[in-house]
Amino acid sequence: MDLAIEIKNLNHSFGKKIICNNMNINFEYYKIFYYVAKYGSLTKAARVLGNSQPNITRAMNCLENEIHCTLFIRTNRGVRLTPEGERLYARVSAAMAQLQRAEEELTESTGLEHGSISIGASETALSIYLLERLKIFHMTYPGIRLKIYNHSTPQAVDAVKNGEIDFAVVTTPTTAKPPLKEVKLQSFREVLIGGKTFTALSSQTLSLRELQNYPLICLGKETMTFAFYHHLFLSYGLELKPDTEAATTDQILPLVKSELGLAFIPEFMAIPAIQSHEVISIPLQETIPCRHICMVSDFQRPLSSAAKKLKDLILQS
Repeated sequence: MDLAIEIKNLNHSFGKKIICNNMNINFEYYKIFYYVAKYGSLTKAARVLGNSQPNITRAMNCLENEIHCTLFIRTNRGVRLTPEGERLYARVSAAMAQLQRAEEELTESTGLEHGSISIGASETALSIYLLERLKIFHMTYPGIRLKIYNHSTPQAVDAVKNGEIDFAVVTTPTTAKPPLKEVKLQSFREVLIGGKTFTALSSQTLSLRELQNYPLICLGKETMTFAFYHHLFLSYGLELKPDTEAATTDQILPLVKSELGLAFIPEFMAIPAIQSHEVISIPLQETIPCRHICMVSDFQRPLSSAAKKLKDLILQS
């Protein structure tokens, strides 16, 4: 069989027009060459490409004829590259890596044009940390729908565990256990505040024990904020007995302004009201431990391209 007939048969096998003159070589040959060189076997390359070994052999013979040099040395164990083959492989493998990366980027780009992301977020985490990141993400990828669930920390952790949301951004403590992973994002402190009727306390330094003599506002017992202060009071031999329980963090400030009692609130949320003299800051003898905004995710469960991109944005920021 002469070369012209070989080329004709090979064209039929790969469904491509091949012009084997003036170095106008079918790029499919270079793809085949890459896999033959990578695996050192015509048989393995044929298997990977879903073709037959005779077709792969003919393609490599045609390529060698076109570039006028021997690329492979045939052995009983397969093939190995000649020095010329090694130089060509260095170039071809670099090109294949670029093409594969381009395909990945296109796939990723397509995945970021549509779709949705489900996030569980506590109010404090949403207000202090998450909103600005969500704004940046939404401006960059407007086609992605964001579903934000207003969860307490325990609810959010359970939702991650059950696969109901992609990940959660909440406040510590989280009690997340493997396969869930907790990553701290930002620290914050809470301050003790009161309404105008408690102005005299701003010039004093209260202890936690003395605080029990005043009406106290706190989040409900099902929240990790309550658990945090319950353990804090307990560490000083005291019992936390709030007079008013709020369902959400956002409810606490209006309740304090309405003179229902004193409350601990994230400093970031309290500063505007303190500066406008709507509430007063009350010094405390004991140091309130620092808390954290953190991300909770299931590292064993794969995420969509959109969810992974948002997760990376949050972690990197």
